[in-house]
Amino acid sequence: MHNMHYIHQARRAPYICASCIRNLDNGASRITRTYATYRSGNRSNDAVAEYLNRRPSLAAPRALHLPQNASPLPRNAYSATKKPMRLAIIGSGPAGFYSAHRLMKQVPDAMVDMYEKLPVPYGLVRFGVAPDHPEVKNCQDTFEEVAASDRFNYIGNVEVGQSLALADMKPHYDAILFAYGATEDKKLGIPGEDLSGVYSAREFVGWYNGHPELSHLTPQLDQGDHAVIIGQGNVALDVARILLQPPHLLKHTDIAEHALAVLSRSKVRRIQVAGRRGPLQAAFTIKEARELMHFPKVGFKSDAKKFYPRDLGVFPRAQKRLAEVLLKGSHCDGRDHKRRWELSFMRSPQAIRGDNHVTGVDFQKTAFAPDADPLSKGAKVVPTNEWVQSPASVVFRSVGYKSTALPGLSELGALFDEKLGIIPNDAYGRVISPSKGPGALSAGHLPGLYAVGWVKRGPTGVIVSTMMDAFTTGDVIAADWKADAQFLNTEKGVNKSTGLGWDGVRDKVLAKGVIPVDWEAWKKIDQAERARGKEKGKLREKFTDFEQMKMAAGLS
Repeated sequence: MHNMHYIHQARRAPYICASCIRNLDNGASRITRTYATYRSGNRSNDAVAEYLNRRPSLAAPRALHLPQNASPLPRNAYSATKKPMRLAIIGSGPAGFYSAHRLMKQVPDAMVDMYEKLPVPYGLVRFGVAPDHPEVKNCQDTFEEVAASDRFNYIGNVEVGQSLALADMKPHYDAILFAYGATEDKKLGIPGEDLSGVYSAREFVGWYNGHPELSHLTPQLDQGDHAVIIGQGNVALDVARILLQPPHLLKHTDIAEHALAVLSRSKVRRIQVAGRRGPLQAAFTIKEARELMHFPKVGFKSDAKKFYPRDLGVFPRAQKRLAEVLLKGSHCDGRDHKRRWELSFMRSPQAIRGDNHVTGVDFQKTAFAPDADPLSKGAKVVPTNEWVQSPASVVFRSVGYKSTALPGLSELGALFDEKLGIIPNDAYGRVISPSKGPGALSAGHLPGLYAVGWVKRGPTGVIVSTMMDAFTTGDVIAADWKADAQFLNTEKGVNKSTGLGWDGVRDKVLAKGVIPVDWEAWKKIDQAERARGKEKGKLREKFTDFEQMKMAAGLS
């Protein structure tokens, strides 16, 4: 494994995946943390539209599209003898790949090493996208274009912070980009949360998508017919859709076989999706809601009507369309079918009941605060004196993902904001150190450290918002490099980086008995999974065991 081998494919122009193109029109309205995107009017969509129209190759640099106030950092003196840029990206999900794609176009000699703790790449595209949404995974084609470049190096099965210390990486890179996302979930913090039959939606999604660390989960779906999902985001509706869908409709997808077997034995027929606020504050989007409404022989119940004014024209287009879907409801009467689901608004969970296994959830009703605008996305609610109990044989909490600090982050001078769950940054991706005090956006910038995706802006948004966020960060890194700003190893205006990248740390990783997985090895895993899937009439059958992956890659 001392030499990384790559499959060199014929160059073709990269493109944005079909799912992203379909979402561009309403993408801006789906980004709830807009500070991480282009901010000038419709500039975000304009920039992406131009990108789609031109579609340059990775070898063709193009003009930077920086957000307003995101000017490059101050110059240094080493530009005359500047070496090719060497960047380490930690994380192989959409944020990391889109950033690499953008930077490699802007800086023609940039070399990128991408580290991933699992043997396989793509992050939530592989383990977070529902199996009945294969079109969303089309962005992998763009990522394949990145990986085909001889300026890109994939290093899988290497966990930075464990198998490899950040401090050991620093001398060999000009910059490190943190793109490792959010790998934990938020807790409810209520009694009964640890009862048998209570699961994290994040773990459930990873389980049915074949995540090797979650293959043991085996949720108990055969204890009764009532499921309660706490939270009203897209992940919550994904969970509801998978539970309500007849298993035979999933057997040709890439859902894990162990999950299909458990779902086939499921007794769940009634699902309540509960949230603390109203439909105007819910985080789910129109596509996910509409899909559930169109399920054959599945009823729907909701009191959404009382939250909307008669004239829906007061809302932006996306909100209006979602309102119309909720108000129209399902084609089926909820009383006419055994399978049904409901959206329960203004419900705050206070306790999960049960002795050994969950039997129900206690909700306290909420009301909008006296000074709140019920039509506002950010409207606050307050508790009332009314309580309701919901029966439940299984409960899923779906109240958000959470990022955590990478071991060794503080050794590079960076802090982690535990409250926000992000690495503090200037909103464009430059990591900052609050201890250096207030001032201009770049006043506390830690040279050569950048963040992107959920660890930069919080766990929110869809792939199109992650793409635009990554473009911003990629452009900022490129602008800083072209402006000869300070980077990781700049000393008195001279770049002291060895420029070795992975070659400079490989021996330390091998000494710990870790077997790295390069792109060629991953492609062997990919081909083996597709062959397994073909035998069963599906796109792929994922390996859910690390040893199986290594065998398929020829590394065991």
